[in-house]
Amino acid sequence: MWLLRLGSQRRYLKLIVGLASLWMLYLATHLDTGTVSGLIHSYSWLEYTNDDGGPEKACDCLGIIQGKQESLEQAKLLTLTKKFRKSALIPNEFYINETRDCRRFKSRRKYITFPLSKEEEDFPLAYSMVVHHKVQNFERLLRAIYAPQNIYCVHVDKKSAPSVTSAIQAITSCFPNVFMVSEAVSVVYAGWSRVQADLNCMADLYYGSAKWKYFINLCGQDFPLKTNLEMVRMLQSLKGSNSLESESLPAEKQKRISYVYNVINGQIKRTRISKKPPPFNLPIKSGSAYIVVTRGYVRSVLEDSRIEELIKWFKDTYSPDEHFWATIQRISGVPGSSWPNRKYDQTDISAVARLVKWQSHEGSQDSESAVYPECQGNHVRSICVYGAGDLQWLLEHHHFFANKFDIEMDPIAVFCLEKHLRHKALAEAE
Repeated sequence: MWLLRLGSQRRYLKLIVGLASLWMLYLATHLDTGTVSGLIHSYSWLEYTNDDGGPEKACDCLGIIQGKQESLEQAKLLTLTKKFRKSALIPNEFYINETRDCRRFKSRRKYITFPLSKEEEDFPLAYSMVVHHKVQNFERLLRAIYAPQNIYCVHVDKKSAPSVTSAIQAITSCFPNVFMVSEAVSVVYAGWSRVQADLNCMADLYYGSAKWKYFINLCGQDFPLKTNLEMVRMLQSLKGSNSLESESLPAEKQKRISYVYNVINGQIKRTRISKKPPPFNLPIKSGSAYIVVTRGYVRSVLEDSRIEELIKWFKDTYSPDEHFWATIQRISGVPGSSWPNRKYDQTDISAVARLVKWQSHEGSQDSESAVYPECQGNHVRSICVYGAGDLQWLLEHHHFFANKFDIEMDPIAVFCLEKHLRHKALAEAE
């Protein structure tokens, strides 16, 4: 008797499969390809909608990105309101409580927990994320760049508030490919410790996984301008080269490497002691703290004896993060490097690593000295903290990331950029 029932079940299953096949055939012959793709392979449940936003949802993000004056004025008026900015903030305790149920946290925050394409799955990236405050900024950055095939090392400054460390630890615990650095340091502005934080993550990433292709370092106030797929394709087009600012050292920065600097009471101070020449007569270059480099470059940083000597030499200089990586990029034999000749200099505008608006380089379009238009947000330490009015300009560039964003100053800029990138990523996948 049970054999008869089993036979009936099999016939029923075949009938269901047959009907499904006929339905798929009908879709393929009667509907256009785009419609079929949308029905079969839709990720609409991962889209950011107004229901996911706080008070920012009142804004017209599409109009803001298109540069529509009415939309920009509405956004500007809202960000001038202290009540609006305060209501957009998520407290650290939220992340500690929400991550007690990791599955629900990832679902509610709409993390993408599967590769969106085979191309991305086969080209994993490694990230170092150096953070000291603003957990909400960090979590939204992580969500924007998260992909399960990538790997993420998070360095939280040892001086950070306990609530910051606890919240970020709670967030990272929900992901198998996101981890806290094995050895955190106290970061001093313009001191060697800023480089050391990235070096510690570099080592953890390099020795922890042999799969990733490129290394990218970030801080908590960065935000992407490209989807993961766009980054992968641009990195593939580099054909093993690195992309980072590396220029001849300007005269006004010469004193940074001409004298010995010491950390005194948490601040870096210049002494009267002159520095010895760099090892192997290496030409010191000017650059940025942020880089996009190959796995081979990272291996050289960790294992090349010349760079080991360079590390010792740089430890008592001023702001070594703006010279160390740039100098390594011009050392012969380092994978992805370029010749030290100034013909191979690469500016921050031509490199893909980071787009930053320095106040001294802002100006009108008809100004010969201006590098970019005026900041539409606020300035902190002479750097533009982007506002919603900067988004159209930012998205016109080829850079992977931009700095700085601050949800406390302009939550709309982050919210609209998030929505734009998520929609783009899902459209690419479909």
